[in-house]
Amino acid sequence: QVQLVESGGGLVQAGGSLRLSCAASGPTFSRYTMAWFRRAPGKEREFVAAINWSGGTTYAEDSVKGRFTISRVNAKNTVYLQMNSLKPEDTAVYYCAADLLLSRVPRNYDYWGQGTQVTVSS
Repeated sequence: QVQLVESGGGLVQAGGSLRLSCAASGPTFSRYTMAWFRRAPGKEREFVAAINWSGGTTYAEDSVKGRFTISRVNAKNTVYLQMNSLKPEDTAVYYCAADLLLSRVPRNYDYWGQGTQVTVSS
């Protein structure tokens, strides 16, 4: 069982930056692929970025490549999402998720956080 708690969301102007954190409980954090998803108002949950257990492999959705960076520190049971050059269309609730296999598909993830709101003003 893995419990996930996100933090770091907030209101920022377009072009600004935020860093989201996701703290995981449990002794097996380093076994899990970690991912960030987001859900904008009126839209389905979509993949943002993922990182494998070691941090050696990462994936990002095309619209955030070059702006968002996913990373993890296994010793701290924490995964991060550094978001730069934010745009109004990045406004969404951001969720972290954990699973043993790396995937871009939300239904493949067994564990989810409660989400943190990111709002980007124009």
